[in-house]
Amino acid sequence: MPAGRVAAVKARVGARGFSAYVSAAVERQIQRDLLEESLRAKEAEIGPPTQEIQDWAAAIFREAEEQAARLEPGEEKR
Repeated sequence: MPAGRVAAVKARVGARGFSAYVSAAVERQIQRDLLEESLRAKEAEIGPPTQEIQDWAAAIFREAEEQAARLEPGEEKR
């Protein structure tokens, strides 16, 4: 990992929280990879999503990002 990223993580969580932070990031990436694989397999099976479905999904993601942005640091996500 580049030294700048290590420093950024340590500045955010301290040296003692580094391992847990990195572990959580790896877990999220694995989940994203598995989701991407599932989506590609489904698309190969039934074809690409319609524009309507793509627009709906984009709106859902925007809403989730807006909700996350409103959370205070340390506040539990719902």
